[in-house]
Amino acid sequence: MKLKLVVLAASLLASGAVMAQAAAETKGPEPDYTLSVNVGAVTDYRYRGISQSRLKPALQAGADFAHKSGFYIGTWGSSIKWIKDGGGDADVEIDLYGGYKFNAGPVGVDVGALRYFYPSSKLGVNPDTTELYVAGTYGPATLKYSHAVTNLFGFADSKNSYYLDLSASFDTGYWGLTFVPHIGYQRVAHNSDFSYTDWSLGLGKDFGNGISMSLAYVDTNADGYFAPSGKKLGRAAAVLGAKYTYGF
Repeated sequence: MKLKLVVLAASLLASGAVMAQAAAETKGPEPDYTLSVNVGAVTDYRYRGISQSRLKPALQAGADFAHKSGFYIGTWGSSIKWIKDGGGDADVEIDLYGGYKFNAGPVGVDVGALRYFYPSSKLGVNPDTTELYVAGTYGPATLKYSHAVTNLFGFADSKNSYYLDLSASFDTGYWGLTFVPHIGYQRVAHNSDFSYTDWSLGLGKDFGNGISMSLAYVDTNADGYFAPSGKKLGRAAAVLGAKYTYGF
């Protein structure tokens, strides 16, 4: 978030207050709910630093509903390849999530649940995963904890795995670009060889009219995730993404 220091002359305070009041009246009351849909594409679908699309492009889409009370629900999906690489038969990931957002003093809090579905996966261990999460945002920074209440993404005996994520968003002040650094740690319970740390440095740009793009450098220290070709799925890479969002 860009920090601005604005020094106003005392003689302008009264007129500034009047202008703010007029702007608020023009804006009108907050809507009871918002509904939006989005479609997009990425050069590589990276989730928690690991490629889900065999280091190849992926198509993605989603829909979100949010009520002014703070409750929200949504769904999101992406093309994937890792299930087939593991001997299964699923081409897509479908996520369903819902939660509640509220403020606790200066901290924005988000609590909810997320279910990952891999239809007709046919893997030996069901990859469908349910996580509960809680996140706190203070200023530009967000700390989020996600806890698996099922096995995690097809790992046997991996219930109670968790992911800890620290990220931030800063307005650079140049060309409308947002700088987004991130670091996370994935612990896979009873499968320590697959636990790892990931990090990324990203830039985002909102072009208006629902169009946005992102570019991120992503890397991990994961050693247990490989494509059939032998390439590391957590290796360093630049990932480009584009998305269109339409609000109702």
